[in-house]
Amino acid sequence: MSGPESKEPFDIAPIFLVKDVVKSAEYYRDFLGFSFDRFWGEPPDFVVLKRGGITIMLNSDEGNVKQSNPNHRTDADVRWDAYITAPNADVLHDEFQKKGVVVRVIADAPYGLRDFEIQDLDGYILCIGSPIPE
Repeated sequence: MSGPESKEPFDIAPIFLVKDVVKSAEYYRDFLGFSFDRFWGEPPDFVVLKRGGITIMLNSDEGNVKQSNPNHRTDADVRWDAYITAPNADVLHDEFQKKGVVVRVIADAPYGLRDFEIQDLDGYILCIGSPIPE
């Protein structure tokens, strides 16, 4: 890998621990527009979700954790578990608002982005934003 000036594309795929991989994957599919090809494990305990250039992996907590641990449950000042940059946050906001998954409506933020928040079944908060139009 070259230095910070490298133009190589990078991707990231967070892994969220969830109580029920199948139910969570179906939620991401039905309400957030993600797709998946298959589950791994018997019973299913892992899945890879995709939408556009976004990849999120869900893994069963396998009974080791009493509940998922989204960031805001550890520190109220750290709300987001992932920030997704989109070409047009307003379009996605309208899509997700119709499905009833928006927990903070879209607004211009002081850090130069226009964003909103959605929350999944396990409490993970995804913030979705795009640059404020000039």
